[in-house]
Amino acid sequence: MAAQSSPTEKPLNSDVEQQRVIIKNKYGESLVGVLHETGSTQVVILCHGFQSTKDFRMIRNLAEVLTNQGISVFRFDFSGNGESEGTFQYGNYIKEADDLHSVVQHFSAMKRVIGAIVGHSKGGDVVLVYASKYHDVPTVVNVSGRYNMERGIAERLGKDYMERIEENGIIDVKDKEGNDQYRVTKDSLMERLATHMHSLCLLFEKDCRVLTVHGSADEIIPVEDAFEFAKVIANHKLHIVEGADHCYTKYPSELADAVVDFIQESLH
Repeated sequence: MAAQSSPTEKPLNSDVEQQRVIIKNKYGESLVGVLHETGSTQVVILCHGFQSTKDFRMIRNLAEVLTNQGISVFRFDFSGNGESEGTFQYGNYIKEADDLHSVVQHFSAMKRVIGAIVGHSKGGDVVLVYASKYHDVPTVVNVSGRYNMERGIAERLGKDYMERIEENGIIDVKDKEGNDQYRVTKDSLMERLATHMHSLCLLFEKDCRVLTVHGSADEIIPVEDAFEFAKVIANHKLHIVEGADHCYTKYPSELADAVVDFIQESLH
Protein backbone atom coordinates (compact mmCIF):
# COMPACT_ATOMS: atom_id res chain seq x y z
CA MET A 1 0.00 0.00 0.00
CA ALA A 2 1.47 3.35 -0.99
CA ALA A 3 1.53 5.71 1.96
CA GLN A 4 3.25 8.77 3.30
CA SER A 5 3.49 10.28 6.74
CA SER A 6 4.64 13.53 8.27
CA PRO A 7 4.28 15.43 11.55
CA THR A 8 0.93 17.17 11.83
CA GLU A 9 -1.21 19.21 14.22
CA LYS A 10 -0.54 19.89 17.89
CA PRO A 11 -1.08 16.61 19.76
CA LEU A 12 -4.11 16.06 21.97
CA ASN A 13 -1.73 14.44 24.42
CA SER A 14 1.48 16.49 24.42
CA ASP A 15 3.57 13.38 25.09
CA VAL A 16 2.30 11.61 21.97
CA GLU A 17 3.54 12.41 18.48
CA GLN A 18 0.89 12.76 15.80
CA GLN A 19 1.69 11.89 12.20
CA ARG A 20 -0.42 12.62 9.14
CA VAL A 21 -0.60 9.39 7.15
CA ILE A 22 -1.97 8.89 3.63
CA ILE A 23 -2.89 5.37 2.51
CA LYS A 24 -4.17 4.31 -0.91
CA ASN A 25 -7.32 2.18 -0.90
CA LYS A 26 -7.94 -0.59 -3.44
CA TYR A 27 -9.62 1.93 -5.75
CA GLY A 28 -6.52 4.17 -5.90
CA GLU A 29 -8.04 6.86 -3.66
CA SER A 30 -5.99 8.51 -0.90
CA LEU A 31 -7.28 7.94 2.62
CA VAL A 32 -6.06 10.61 5.03
CA GLY A 33 -5.55 9.82 8.69
CA VAL A 34 -3.69 10.77 11.85
CA LEU A 35 -1.48 8.29 13.72
CA HIS A 36 -1.09 8.92 17.44
CA GLU A 37 2.27 7.23 17.91
CA THR A 38 3.07 6.00 21.40
CA GLY A 39 5.69 3.50 20.23
CA SER A 40 3.50 0.51 21.09
CA THR A 41 3.34 -2.47 18.76
CA GLN A 42 -0.44 -2.39 19.01
CA VAL A 43 -2.55 0.03 16.98
CA VAL A 44 -6.26 0.69 17.49
CA ILE A 45 -8.13 2.03 14.44
CA LEU A 46 -11.02 4.46 14.96
CA CYS A 47 -13.83 4.80 12.39
CA HIS A 48 -16.20 7.77 12.19
CA GLY A 49 -19.92 7.74 11.43
CA PHE A 50 -22.26 9.06 8.73
CA GLN A 51 -21.29 12.48 7.33
CA SER A 52 -18.60 12.74 9.98
CA THR A 53 -14.79 12.77 9.97
CA LYS A 54 -11.73 11.63 11.88
CA ASP A 55 -11.85 14.96 13.76
CA PHE A 56 -15.24 14.31 15.38
CA ARG A 57 -15.04 15.16 19.07
CA MET A 58 -15.83 11.63 20.24
CA ILE A 59 -13.19 10.10 17.96
CA ARG A 60 -10.53 12.53 19.17
CA ASN A 61 -11.51 11.90 22.79
CA LEU A 62 -11.18 8.13 22.38
CA ALA A 63 -7.79 8.63 20.73
CA GLU A 64 -6.57 10.66 23.69
CA VAL A 65 -7.82 8.20 26.30
CA LEU A 66 -6.27 5.22 24.49
CA THR A 67 -2.92 6.94 24.01
CA ASN A 68 -2.93 7.83 27.71
CA GLN A 69 -2.85 4.06 28.22
CA GLY A 70 0.18 3.75 25.93
CA ILE A 71 -1.77 2.39 22.96
CA SER A 72 -1.11 3.87 19.50
CA VAL A 73 -4.23 5.01 17.63
CA PHE A 74 -5.04 5.71 13.98
CA ARG A 75 -8.12 7.75 13.06
CA PHE A 76 -8.91 8.34 9.39
CA ASP A 77 -11.50 9.63 6.96
CA PHE A 78 -13.37 7.11 4.82
CA SER A 79 -13.22 7.78 1.07
CA GLY A 80 -15.52 10.64 0.10
CA ASN A 81 -15.41 12.05 3.63
CA GLY A 82 -13.25 14.67 5.30
CA GLU A 83 -9.83 15.01 3.70
CA SER A 84 -9.89 11.67 1.88
CA GLU A 85 -10.36 11.39 -1.87
CA GLY A 86 -13.47 10.01 -3.51
CA THR A 87 -17.14 10.90 -3.74
CA PHE A 88 -19.42 10.81 -0.70
CA GLN A 89 -21.95 8.00 -1.02
CA TYR A 90 -25.00 7.01 1.00
CA GLY A 91 -24.88 3.44 2.28
CA ASN A 92 -21.47 2.29 1.05
CA TYR A 93 -20.79 -0.12 3.93
CA ILE A 94 -18.85 -2.60 1.81
CA LYS A 95 -16.55 0.00 0.29
CA GLU A 96 -15.88 1.54 3.68
CA ALA A 97 -15.04 -1.91 5.04
CA ASP A 98 -12.61 -2.22 2.12
CA ASP A 99 -11.14 1.18 3.04
CA LEU A 100 -10.61 -0.13 6.55
CA HIS A 101 -8.95 -3.25 5.16
CA SER A 102 -6.46 -1.07 3.25
CA VAL A 103 -5.63 0.65 6.55
CA VAL A 104 -5.23 -2.68 8.36
CA GLN A 105 -2.97 -3.99 5.59
CA HIS A 106 -0.83 -0.84 5.74
CA PHE A 107 -0.09 -1.21 9.43
CA SER A 108 0.27 -4.98 9.24
CA ALA A 109 2.92 -4.47 6.54
CA MET A 110 4.75 -2.24 9.02
CA LYS A 111 4.79 -5.15 11.50
CA ARG A 112 2.20 -3.48 13.70
CA VAL A 113 -0.53 -5.50 15.39
CA ILE A 114 -4.11 -4.26 14.99
CA GLY A 115 -5.36 -4.51 18.55
CA ALA A 116 -8.92 -3.44 17.77
CA ILE A 117 -11.17 -1.64 15.32
CA VAL A 118 -13.67 0.79 16.81
CA GLY A 119 -16.56 2.44 14.96
CA HIS A 120 -19.26 4.92 15.95
CA SER A 121 -22.79 4.89 14.48
CA LYS A 122 -22.42 3.98 10.78
CA GLY A 123 -18.77 3.29 11.58
CA GLY A 124 -20.00 0.74 14.10
CA ASP A 125 -21.76 -1.09 11.30
CA VAL A 126 -18.68 -0.81 9.09
CA VAL A 127 -16.44 -2.53 11.65
CA LEU A 128 -19.03 -5.31 11.97
CA VAL A 129 -19.24 -5.69 8.18
CA TYR A 130 -15.44 -5.82 8.23
CA ALA A 131 -15.42 -8.62 10.82
CA SER A 132 -17.83 -10.64 8.69
CA LYS A 133 -15.70 -10.27 5.56
CA TYR A 134 -12.13 -10.21 6.87
CA HIS A 135 -11.00 -12.29 9.80
CA ASP A 136 -7.75 -10.61 10.76
CA VAL A 137 -8.70 -8.40 13.74
CA PRO A 138 -9.39 -10.05 17.12
CA THR A 139 -11.34 -7.24 18.79
CA VAL A 140 -14.24 -5.19 17.42
CA VAL A 141 -16.04 -2.34 19.17
CA ASN A 142 -19.43 -1.22 17.87
CA VAL A 143 -20.47 2.10 19.39
CA SER A 144 -24.15 2.85 18.71
CA GLY A 145 -24.32 0.95 15.43
CA ARG A 146 -27.61 0.14 13.71
CA TYR A 147 -28.97 -3.41 13.65
CA ASN A 148 -32.17 -2.87 11.66
CA MET A 149 -31.09 -1.17 8.44
CA GLU A 150 -34.67 -0.50 7.34
CA ARG A 151 -35.15 1.90 10.23
CA GLY A 152 -33.98 5.51 10.02
CA ILE A 153 -34.34 5.83 6.26
CA ALA A 154 -37.78 7.44 6.21
CA GLU A 155 -36.64 9.99 8.81
CA ARG A 156 -33.85 11.14 6.47
CA LEU A 157 -35.43 10.64 3.04
CA GLY A 158 -39.17 10.90 3.68
CA LYS A 159 -41.81 8.21 4.02
CA ASP A 160 -42.28 7.98 0.25
CA TYR A 161 -38.59 7.29 -0.41
CA MET A 162 -39.18 4.01 -2.26
CA GLU A 163 -41.67 5.58 -4.68
CA ARG A 164 -39.34 8.53 -5.33
CA ILE A 165 -36.25 6.38 -5.87
CA GLU A 166 -38.17 4.08 -8.24
CA GLU A 167 -39.51 7.06 -10.18
CA ASN A 168 -36.38 9.23 -10.35
CA GLY A 169 -33.49 6.89 -9.56
CA ILE A 170 -32.10 9.45 -7.12
CA ILE A 171 -33.09 11.45 -4.05
CA ASP A 172 -31.30 14.71 -3.26
CA VAL A 173 -31.29 15.31 0.48
CA LYS A 174 -31.38 18.96 1.54
CA ASP A 175 -30.76 20.70 4.85
CA LYS A 176 -33.29 22.94 6.64
CA GLU A 177 -32.19 25.90 4.51
CA GLY A 178 -32.81 23.97 1.29
CA ASN A 179 -29.15 23.43 0.46
CA ASP A 180 -28.09 20.12 -1.06
CA GLN A 181 -26.41 17.81 1.46
CA TYR A 182 -25.90 14.58 -0.47
CA ARG A 183 -27.42 12.43 -3.19
CA VAL A 184 -28.92 8.98 -2.66
CA THR A 185 -28.84 6.68 -5.67
CA LYS A 186 -31.00 3.61 -6.08
CA ASP A 187 -27.93 1.36 -5.92
CA SER A 188 -26.72 2.89 -2.66
CA LEU A 189 -30.17 2.64 -1.09
CA MET A 190 -30.52 -0.99 -2.16
CA GLU A 191 -27.08 -1.78 -0.73
CA ARG A 192 -28.12 -0.44 2.64
CA LEU A 193 -31.37 -2.42 2.60
CA ALA A 194 -29.42 -5.54 1.59
CA THR A 195 -27.01 -5.16 4.53
CA HIS A 196 -28.50 -7.73 6.92
CA MET A 197 -26.65 -7.37 10.20
CA HIS A 198 -28.09 -10.60 11.60
CA SER A 199 -26.63 -12.69 8.78
CA LEU A 200 -23.32 -10.82 8.80
CA CYS A 201 -22.83 -11.24 12.54
CA LEU A 202 -23.11 -15.02 12.15
CA LEU A 203 -19.99 -14.92 9.94
CA PHE A 204 -17.63 -13.70 12.68
CA GLU A 205 -14.74 -15.92 13.77
CA LYS A 206 -15.52 -17.60 17.10
CA ASP A 207 -12.49 -16.01 18.77
CA CYS A 208 -13.38 -12.49 17.60
CA ARG A 209 -14.39 -10.50 20.70
CA VAL A 210 -17.11 -7.90 20.13
CA LEU A 211 -18.23 -5.07 22.40
CA THR A 212 -21.42 -3.12 21.75
CA VAL A 213 -21.83 0.17 23.59
CA HIS A 214 -25.08 2.11 23.30
CA GLY A 215 -26.73 5.03 25.06
CA SER A 216 -30.11 4.37 26.66
CA ALA A 217 -31.38 7.79 25.51
CA ASP A 218 -30.22 7.49 21.89
CA GLU A 219 -32.86 9.13 19.68
CA ILE A 220 -31.09 8.44 16.37
CA ILE A 221 -30.53 4.69 16.68
CA PRO A 222 -32.68 3.08 19.40
CA VAL A 223 -31.01 1.17 22.20
CA GLU A 224 -33.11 -1.86 21.21
CA ASP A 225 -30.68 -2.38 18.33
CA ALA A 226 -27.88 -3.05 20.83
CA PHE A 227 -29.90 -5.82 22.45
CA GLU A 228 -30.45 -7.39 19.04
CA PHE A 229 -26.69 -7.50 18.46
CA ALA A 230 -26.30 -9.16 21.86
CA LYS A 231 -28.70 -11.92 20.82
CA VAL A 232 -26.86 -12.91 17.66
CA ILE A 233 -23.13 -12.32 18.25
CA ALA A 234 -21.59 -15.31 20.00
CA ASN A 235 -18.51 -13.76 21.64
CA HIS A 236 -20.15 -10.52 22.75
CA LYS A 237 -20.27 -8.04 25.60
CA LEU A 238 -23.01 -5.42 25.90
CA HIS A 239 -22.55 -2.14 27.75
CA ILE A 240 -25.45 0.32 28.04
CA VAL A 241 -24.58 3.87 29.12
CA GLU A 242 -27.64 5.04 31.04
CA GLY A 243 -28.87 8.47 29.96
CA ALA A 244 -26.45 8.83 27.05
CA ASP A 245 -27.54 10.17 23.67
CA HIS A 246 -26.17 9.08 20.28
CA CYS A 247 -22.97 11.11 20.65
CA TYR A 248 -22.49 10.60 24.43
CA THR A 249 -22.57 14.38 24.83
CA LYS A 250 -22.72 14.32 28.62
CA TYR A 251 -21.10 10.90 29.07
CA PRO A 252 -17.75 10.93 27.21
CA SER A 253 -15.83 9.38 30.10
CA GLU A 254 -18.34 6.55 30.54
CA LEU A 255 -18.01 5.68 26.86
CA ALA A 256 -14.22 5.93 26.92
CA ASP A 257 -13.92 3.79 30.06
CA ALA A 258 -16.06 1.00 28.55
CA VAL A 259 -14.10 0.99 25.28
CA VAL A 260 -10.65 1.21 26.86
CA ASP A 261 -11.36 -1.46 29.48
CA PHE A 262 -12.57 -3.90 26.83
CA ILE A 263 -9.58 -3.26 24.56
CA GLN A 264 -7.11 -3.61 27.40
CA GLU A 265 -8.70 -6.93 28.41
CA SER A 266 -8.24 -8.13 24.85
CA LEU A 267 -4.63 -6.97 24.56
CA HIS A 268 -3.69 -8.66 27.80
